Amino acid sequence: MDRMVECELARIIINDTSDQQFIFLREKTGERTFPIVISVFEAFAIDRFVKEQLPPRPLTHELFFSVLEQLGVTIERTEVTKLERSTFYANLVLRRGAEKFDVDARPSDAIALAVRARAPIFVHEDVIDEVAAS
Repeated sequence: MDRMVECELARIIINDTSDQQFIFLREKTGERTFPIVISVFEAFAIDRFVKEQLPPRPLTHELFFSVLEQLGVTIERTEVTKLERSTFYANLVLRRGAEKFDVDARPSDAIALAVRARAPIFVHEDVIDEVAAS
């Protein structure tokens, strides 16, 4: 099955005593929710974007977003495409005019940029099914 399901960021868990942080994605029109383990840097970036608290100087995700804007590129969406050996894979779907680009990305970076751009997050149905089964 190659169906994409639109999801939303449901929760961010930041644990100051651990290197592993969690974000939870939830289907927009369903009940399923699942976690993705991310690093503290991406967790803080996502948290800042959700709270609309931009730092005084751009950090990595803000810098990349700004570069894309200056080049006339928009973030169309993020796609979590597969789960392999407990590792999620994602694409950042970019657009400049009629041109569309799929860029391989870590889900944490792609989700951080999607949240910053207010772009939708999609997850392959197979990934959600696999996470739900484990």
